[in-house]
Amino acid sequence: MSIKIIVAAHKKYWMPTDTVYLPVHVGAEGKSSIGYTPDNTGDNISSKNSHFCELTGLYWAWKNLDADYLGLVHYRRYFTRKEVHNIEAKKDQILTEKEWQQLLSCHPVIVPDKRKYYIETNRSHYNHAHHREGLDVTEQIIKEQCPEYLPAFEKVMNRTWAHMFNIFVMRRDYFKEYMEWLFSVLFELEKRLDITDWDTYNSRVYGFVAERLLDVWLEHNNMDYVEQNVSFMEKQDWIKKGGLFFKRKMFGNLKEK
Repeated sequence: MSIKIIVAAHKKYWMPTDTVYLPVHVGAEGKSSIGYTPDNTGDNISSKNSHFCELTGLYWAWKNLDADYLGLVHYRRYFTRKEVHNIEAKKDQILTEKEWQQLLSCHPVIVPDKRKYYIETNRSHYNHAHHREGLDVTEQIIKEQCPEYLPAFEKVMNRTWAHMFNIFVMRRDYFKEYMEWLFSVLFELEKRLDITDWDTYNSRVYGFVAERLLDVWLEHNNMDYVEQNVSFMEKQDWIKKGGLFFKRKMFGNLKEK
């Protein structure tokens, strides 16, 4: 079983040494090398990184890597055995290739633990944090191009939890199927949205929408997946994050996520 998990990064950062992980410089087009595999080789969409975020790395992996299982994590977010508080201890919790072999031999798809919003649905959370056109136009595209996905879309949008961050690991055939569906929707969305006057944060719309579409694909295809803990490799300001959440709830779209 061959497994390759790309680590999406836009700057030099600490990286795990296990060979299952491949650091990839996302948005490498026109940038100086940071010593990682660039996402602007072969078939790629590297130049779209400012709007597609880590998805340029996913696209590159889809078109240019050959492994039985493929996936993506972030340079600051990894699948781990359990959550610990010390940053250095978190590094020791990152899943090894041997552990991935064991996990994937039982389940073809691994996703992060649910992110729970409790008093927000996925749709209301998105609309409070971003321009609502992102999801509204996506819904219209699904109605037109793949209406069989519409019940799953509506179900996921009404949930109060989601598998976020665009990180996952999948068996290659599922990975290919998901990439084909995801990018067919996103490229059509790109044609229909005018983001000329959107700020830098909201211009990352295709990455934000994709975070919600993973669950739509999983739901529609009744996928056998398992959730795994994900650790953020830096300290988080929970007071600030909580404050932003309530500001979004009360006042709508803000620039910070």
